Amino acid sequence: MSTQPKNYLTPEQYLEIERKAEYKSEYYQGEMFAMSGASLAHNRIVTAAITDLGQQLRRGPCEVLGSDMRVAVTASDLYTYPDIVVVCGGPQLLDGQLDTLLNPTLIVEVLSSSTEAYDRGRKFGHYRTIESLKEYLMVSSELIGAELFRRQADGRWTLMTEAKRPEDTIELESVGGLLKLADLYEKVEFGERRPGSRLLPGSSD
Repeated sequence: MSTQPKNYLTPEQYLEIERKAEYKSEYYQGEMFAMSGASLAHNRIVTAAITDLGQQLRRGPCEVLGSDMRVAVTASDLYTYPDIVVVCGGPQLLDGQLDTLLNPTLIVEVLSSSTEAYDRGRKFGHYRTIESLKEYLMVSSELIGAELFRRQADGRWTLMTEAKRPEDTIELESVGGLLKLADLYEKVEFGERRPGSRLLPGSSD
């Protein structure tokens, strides 16, 4: 029995389609993956983090960008939409469309049950190839907890902070910011889950 071969897209074809689409899709090595919505807890955490960081960094060289900012991981042919990106020293963009960032300094992902394995594993592996990236913060949406990884001078990535209590704080050295878990989770009520969440490429529930 023969199988229908897949029609793989080039990054240029993906961007042409994506820029006209009514919904967001990620791209990885020739394939597009539609993105699904996020839970209320997820959105509350993202909003709190953007608000806090935006206030702290508004007068400095870094700026906070939300999940509509596409990031290109050119080394692994991945185009993705992190929950939060911070870029310092001015954004470097892929082309004249000004919608695809090349030089994030900090990436924040809010984890859910359907994406956690991917965000911790393969996706973090992709992010580590971005030369400009200095820190990667993962925040849980299902319990109070966050982990901050930082790139060392020799290129190794080290777990710098593992916060689990509301009174814990996370120092974001790369951008000169500070996040308090109590503030991130202030409006979060655990147990609010989004049914039927879709797995992202390479993820497992």
